[in-house]
Amino acid sequence: MTNYDAGDVLTVHGGTPLNGELRVRGAKNLVSKAMVAALLGETPSRLYDVPAIRDVEVVTGLLELHGVKVTNPSDGEFVFDTSDVESANVDEINVHAGSSRIPILFCGPLLHRLGHAFIPDLGGCNIGGRPIDFHIQALREFGAVVDKSEKGMDITAPDGLKGAKLELPYPSVGATEQILLTAVRAEGVTELRNAAVEPEIIDLICVLQKMGAIIKVHTDRVIEIVGVPRLVGYSHRPVPDRIEAASWAAAALATRGDVFVKGARQVDMMTFLNLYTTVGGAFEIDDTPGEGGIRFWHPGGELKAVAMETDVHPGFMTDWQQPMVVALTQARGLSIVHETVYERRLGYTAALNQMGATIQTYRECLGGTPCRFGRRNFMHSAVIAGPSKLHAADLVIPDLRAGFSHLIAALAAEGTSRVYGVKLIQRGYEDFEGKLNALGAHVELG
Repeated sequence: MTNYDAGDVLTVHGGTPLNGELRVRGAKNLVSKAMVAALLGETPSRLYDVPAIRDVEVVTGLLELHGVKVTNPSDGEFVFDTSDVESANVDEINVHAGSSRIPILFCGPLLHRLGHAFIPDLGGCNIGGRPIDFHIQALREFGAVVDKSEKGMDITAPDGLKGAKLELPYPSVGATEQILLTAVRAEGVTELRNAAVEPEIIDLICVLQKMGAIIKVHTDRVIEIVGVPRLVGYSHRPVPDRIEAASWAAAALATRGDVFVKGARQVDMMTFLNLYTTVGGAFEIDDTPGEGGIRFWHPGGELKAVAMETDVHPGFMTDWQQPMVVALTQARGLSIVHETVYERRLGYTAALNQMGATIQTYRECLGGTPCRFGRRNFMHSAVIAGPSKLHAADLVIPDLRAGFSHLIAALAAEGTSRVYGVKLIQRGYEDFEGKLNALGAHVELG
């Protein structure tokens, strides 16, 4: 733990309920993809409500390396001028290798604009297999030629990109984004079956439609894209970040607090809200235009154990699972969690046990949702016995969402915890330290 600088360590004095108001901006899982989509337009694009997070910095750097002029005329507003898109130096691109998985999504736009793309080795959170095989196979179906090298992948399209019929073996969000960003300017019609249909995917489709794309969303996860020869820039305000909103909701529940999350939308969080109510949390919707949001609070009394399974949309989101598990350590009885999206997403529970929780993980599927991991050697189900009295500990953050869950546990625990590696949280949570202080938490960096 001696390798962490002061700005990467958060001291948390736990045991105080979170109370107050905060605001969530555009969804991390849409904003970075909309930034990449700007490459497809021949005129400038404008994106509003952009959060100040690390992923935005990474994509900004990659865009600038490719000749895009990125300006920030006002708080949360970004303009992307793509009139001089150019190839980037391989070594400069590799500076970003390992810092994000976003670079793979540059393939389609760069092939359309330049006829060539170089993609560095990818990073991202170590929560299980997120193979790029779906991406590479899809690009090849469009007519791309992929050559792997020590530093990454060189991708070309000597005969241009052509529409294709594609079916994903699993409704992968990343692969769906890849296909959308590639198909919109590919010659002919692309049909994608078993597509992801998360709110952020639909919002990306809205962005592309504003640019001139022709995209039809059919029933049963079928998306049809009619390629067009030219796209223009967009002006867009993204969907709010439903993952961050749920994280603060779980923090309110775990600390017996009361938090108003300005900007959160009911329509994006219906599945989460159902479980939140079942556990014993309370919420209230404010639909005031421009000022609305959702108030989340612990109404008193005991929380109730539940059975929970993650799934692709419209199921319970995998990124909602970790913060809710912290709240479930305070529920009476045995709660059951079945993680069906990422096979290694329950690794963070070891730290919760260190803090006094009672969580047992299992290889078996403890639930009825179809799962790819049931006959493989992955601890992807858990039983949480509660309520447990959490106590302070020194915690090392393993990944973005688990990191915020560790932070919630430290806030709910008695005593002073030190949380190491908090810069990982900055990948997806804007000014989380400032927001914690605004909610009455006793935290400080260093």
